[in-house]
Amino acid sequence: MLTGKLFIVPTPIGNLEDITFRAVEVLKEVNLILAEDTRTSNKLLKHYNIHTPMQSHHMHNEHKTLDTIVQRLKSGEQIALISDAGTPAISDPGFLLCRASIESGIEIECLPGATAFVPALVNSGLPNDRFVFEGFLPVKKGRQTRLNELAEESRTMVFYESPHKLLKTLSQFVSCFGPDRPISVSRELTKMYEETIRGSTSEVLAHFENKPPKGEFVLVVAGKK
Repeated sequence: MLTGKLFIVPTPIGNLEDITFRAVEVLKEVNLILAEDTRTSNKLLKHYNIHTPMQSHHMHNEHKTLDTIVQRLKSGEQIALISDAGTPAISDPGFLLCRASIESGIEIECLPGATAFVPALVNSGLPNDRFVFEGFLPVKKGRQTRLNELAEESRTMVFYESPHKLLKTLSQFVSCFGPDRPISVSRELTKMYEETIRGSTSEVLAHFENKPPKGEFVLVVAGKK
């Protein structure tokens, strides 16, 4: 019986040049590309002259399309999964499809490539030999509980945040981690207006209170001493 293969393909987080030669070749050769937002991904595919058929696969439809995709993989097709930016399944859709593929005996190959938290962590100047990736905090339920738990975390912590929630999150960091906890906030990584602000939680909060947040953010917070 023929068995297909699922490729997890990282895509650039801003600069379109940040994609590997191998990733471009895989996207050209597979039978189908599953994209979080086909409009966003279409810009990347056009840039690299990739004409592979594309289908949307996002958090609102992945439960419904899972069985169909797995059946296509079982029939021998090769399918690539991409997200809008970075590595799929890292704060993006992908986990459910990977799990279903493994349960069905389908081979998975994850290519190395761009992901936002690695450059933000490395250029933060904070210890990165041991760290914990938290991604996005819960929006409402469980948010304060999670922050209270993390107040005792000794490893460097990495978070993702959107511009409209940044001030709220930084204010909560001041309350839960203290006003003097070292933090590094990177925005628009790999893009023209890339910027990293380093300081204490209170200093970085004051910076963004005076300069309205724009872009996507990665927050790197020192662990408790």
